[in-house]
Amino acid sequence: MNIKERVEALRNLMKERNIDAYIVPSGDPHQSEYVAEHYAEREYITGFTGSAGTAVITLNGAGLWTDGRYFIQAERQLNDTGVTLFKMGEPGIPTIEKFLNKSLEKKSTIGFDGKVISVDYFRNLNKSLKIKDFSFKVDEDLIDLVWNDRPAKPSTQVILHDVKYAGKTREEKIAQVIEKMKNLNANYYVISSLDDIAWLFNIRGRDVSCNPVSIAYAIVSENKTCLFIDDCKLNDEVKKELKKDNVEIKAYEDIISSLSDIKEGTILFDSSKTNVLVHSSIKVETVECMDITTRLKAMKNEVEVANVRTTMVRDGVAMVKFVNWFKKTIKEKTMTEIEVSDKLEEFRRQGDNFVDLSFGTISAYKANASMPHYSATPENQATIEAKSLYLVDSGAQYFDGTTDITRTIAAGPLTDEERTDFTLVLKGMIDLTMQRFLYGATGSSLDILARIPLWNAGLDFKHGTGHGVGFFLNVHEGPHRISPAPNNIKLEQGMIVSNEPGVYKEGKHGIRIENLVVVQKDERTQYAGQFMKFETLTLCPIDLEAIDVSLLNEAEKNWLNDYHKTVFEKLSPYLEKDDKDFLKEATKAI
Repeated sequence: MNIKERVEALRNLMKERNIDAYIVPSGDPHQSEYVAEHYAEREYITGFTGSAGTAVITLNGAGLWTDGRYFIQAERQLNDTGVTLFKMGEPGIPTIEKFLNKSLEKKSTIGFDGKVISVDYFRNLNKSLKIKDFSFKVDEDLIDLVWNDRPAKPSTQVILHDVKYAGKTREEKIAQVIEKMKNLNANYYVISSLDDIAWLFNIRGRDVSCNPVSIAYAIVSENKTCLFIDDCKLNDEVKKELKKDNVEIKAYEDIISSLSDIKEGTILFDSSKTNVLVHSSIKVETVECMDITTRLKAMKNEVEVANVRTTMVRDGVAMVKFVNWFKKTIKEKTMTEIEVSDKLEEFRRQGDNFVDLSFGTISAYKANASMPHYSATPENQATIEAKSLYLVDSGAQYFDGTTDITRTIAAGPLTDEERTDFTLVLKGMIDLTMQRFLYGATGSSLDILARIPLWNAGLDFKHGTGHGVGFFLNVHEGPHRISPAPNNIKLEQGMIVSNEPGVYKEGKHGIRIENLVVVQKDERTQYAGQFMKFETLTLCPIDLEAIDVSLLNEAEKNWLNDYHKTVFEKLSPYLEKDDKDFLKEATKAI
């Protein structure tokens, strides 16, 4: 069926069940950003492939709400589907709640699958729609009834994540969690977030593409810790190691009955990560807060940070080989975006401890790069020529760390506009990197530093400046971020975050430069207290051919020269002569 036929089939089911609107989010039962193919329901019903968005199907209309990262992509993918794009945050665009209040009659019924809607989302929805006395049906997955060739639920094997990489044993981590639970007067703690579970138990999997997690739940109590996971995913070694640390294995589906069986005590859960169905099975008092594991996981220990530094050398070597190859090959022939991204993956796979990519590579030439989350396909990709700008946003999963890097590369001669825009983005990235800040600052306090050069030129970008990054885990990790959106999470020592400002001009070009940095302590002063700073982790030259040096101030030039000196010193010992010669030229002082 095409998209129009799928939507019509869903409407027929809605009519049979007296449902006036059906909500289809992007998530899975664990509120994951990226989901296994089995849970890609919003993509199935709309055709939009971005990672963020919510579809609403009514009896006479269909809409998709997504953010500024995906406006251009969504417009293209929704064309001729009958699904209307609602650009979130844009003037005059209604929220989903306002749309439903306006579109539906009083006492209408709204449906959704309670397994894939979080408690927070449902509460906010209910509160916003109370005025019209809507009712909700949350016990049936209607998309499943329409999706005849739906992929099976994933069942990949779990692997153990060695303590030499993780820095702490699962026993130590569970003890930390129990101590935090006691402080919150909680007897039980239910965890739904997949990367939190992987971190806590020092396990990894392949249930979600590029995200080394296994679909599971967990309940922690002082005397027992339970992992709810399909038995077929666990080999004897994994079972033995978990049992040794007093971890009881239960079937994935048993999470509901196990929570229902708790008759006394207090259960702690994260209402932003726990779905409506799981929450409805809790019969005792609750404590609600951000997952304890989320904060602990975000602050990388010294072993993890040391491992990431090693990983960045390995990843940087692959990037240098790739950029050298690209610069030489583009002078000889044109290449497709997929051909180029495949070559980068080939270089990465040659490195030790490589497991997978950390996300689908964004390989974008000229105007395609104006879509921040563009994805090339064999049917829809550009041919790269020896001119203008090529953007590659990529990363890898290694046993000893996760990488995420963006470089915008001059494929050949540039226009003055391209060179100016590139340099303004670079200024923003450098200015944020150089800034030390008082302990207690949040990412929303610092975001403006990356935008000032762009704002002064009448430019901006429609995404946050930085996201947290996991350790051999999800490439997007909370709770910290660098963004204009209000954020009360302090930047703590050990937090890894990206720094990636950009410029996007539809029909022309897109530019983004991204390094990963880790928060470290700086000096403590008598009159202010503890200051913090960013240590740059990513090691890869920034294209000197794209820079208008006259736009950089002395501090920015000095930073770039120092950075390039470090890149050469750390990567050159691992390169053969041709790549080493290229790197020497690419990192020369300006």
